[in-house]
Amino acid sequence: MRNRFEPDRQLTARMVVTMFLLGLLYVAFVAALIVLLKSVVLVVVIAAALLGAQYWYSDRIALYAMRGRLVTAEEQPQLHGVVDRLCASADMPKPRVAVSDMDLPNAFATGRNADHAVVCVTTGLMRRLETEELEGVLAHELSHVAHRDVAVITIASFLGVIAGLIVRFAFYSQLFGGRGQRDQNTAAVFLAVMAVSALVYAVSFLLIRTLSRYRELAADRAAVMLTAKPSVLASALTKVSGDIARIPTQDLRTAQAFNAFFFTPALGPGTAVANLFSTHPTLERRLEALAELSAELGEAGGEPGRD
Repeated sequence: MRNRFEPDRQLTARMVVTMFLLGLLYVAFVAALIVLLKSVVLVVVIAAALLGAQYWYSDRIALYAMRGRLVTAEEQPQLHGVVDRLCASADMPKPRVAVSDMDLPNAFATGRNADHAVVCVTTGLMRRLETEELEGVLAHELSHVAHRDVAVITIASFLGVIAGLIVRFAFYSQLFGGRGQRDQNTAAVFLAVMAVSALVYAVSFLLIRTLSRYRELAADRAAVMLTAKPSVLASALTKVSGDIARIPTQDLRTAQAFNAFFFTPALGPGTAVANLFSTHPTLERRLEALAELSAELGEAGGEPGRD
C-alpha cells in the first residue's frame, strides 16, 4: 500500500525479525505440545483455529473488549472530519471509525490490513484534547495502519496469549481436578506443558515489548512528518499521560491487556519499576524524540506529507 507516511526501514526490519523469531517459537511450541499431549490433530486444529480467529476477528475482539462501537459521520462529524483530512494528506484508505465510551483518555488502531482497519478513540480522549491534539493522536494511529505494524503486533500477541492461557488451564486443572488426574504421569505431563508454555510466554513477551517500544517512537515520528506539528503531539502526550496517572487503578485493569495497541499505556501510578517490560517508551523518551524532531523541522508550517 503506497501512502505519504514516511517509510521506516528500521521498523520493517524489526517486524520481519520479530515475526521470524516468533514463527520459529510457535512451531517449536506446537511441536512440544504434540509430543507432550500425544495428539497431533487436536493441537494443530486448536492452534490453527485460534490463530485464524485472532487474525480475522482481532478488530471485533478489541472493540468488544474496549466497549467500542463504529460511528458514522453523522454521529461524530468532528472525529470523521479529522480522519478524512489525515487520510487525504496521507493518501491512504480511510479506516472505519469507532468510539469507546470510556473515561480513560486513549486511542488505538486494530485490524489485519488497511482495508479492514479500525481507529478507535475514547470519549475521555475527545473531551480532553483540542482538535489539533486529537489530529496528532489520530495521525499516530493511522501510521500504525500504514506501516502494517498493527497487523504484526496483533499476530505477534497471539502466541503469548495462548501460552498464558495454557499455563492457567494447566494450573487450575491440576489444582481442582479429580484424584484420577493426579497420578504421577499426568502430573508430569501437566508440569512439562506448564514449563514449555511459561518459557514461550516469557520469550514472546520480551520480543513483543521490544518491537512495541520502537514502533511507538516510529509512529510518533511518522505522525509529526505528516502533520509537521511535533509540539502539538507532545502536548497531547503530556495531557493524556498525566490524566491516565490520575485514573483509579481498578478502572485501568481491563484496558491494560490492550496496552500494546494504545497511544499511551494504561498504567496507574507506581509502575516505574515495570518500564523495562513496558509496551511503550517512557513519556520522557517520547518527548525527547519529539523535541529533536521539532529542532529538525524548526516547527516549519509548510504542507505536511508532501514529497
